Amino acid sequence: MKNYESLLDATNDLFKRGYTANLSLEGDTIDDKAQAIHMGADDFIIDEFYRFEGASNPDDMSIVYAVSSPKYKLKGVLVNAYGTYADDSSSAIHAKLRHGQVSHNLHGEDRPHA
Repeated sequence: MKNYESLLDATNDLFKRGYTANLSLEGDTIDDKAQAIHMGADDFIIDEFYRFEGASNPDDMSIVYAVSSPKYKLKGVLVNAYGTYADDSSSAIHAKLRHGQVSHNLHGEDRPHA
């Protein structure tokens, strides 16, 4: 994986590499509102992710996910907060983002806890 200086650098590079859908987390789905697509946990793959820590601002604590969906033939970017501002929902989507494809790539204190 690449290293980026900022969330903006990561999202711009992912966009250049074809991750053009602007995805949002909406309860139990990840949505591409522009195309009215609502993906469940089995409908997408996390291709890459990048974690950013706000040294001076906790609002900057986020993870950028590069997401693809063969089912819907799309590639997009999802930005999700962690830490203080994280959504603590227990949906399958959140479980996948926290554990399924991400945890094995994180180390020590970075690993999300159930």
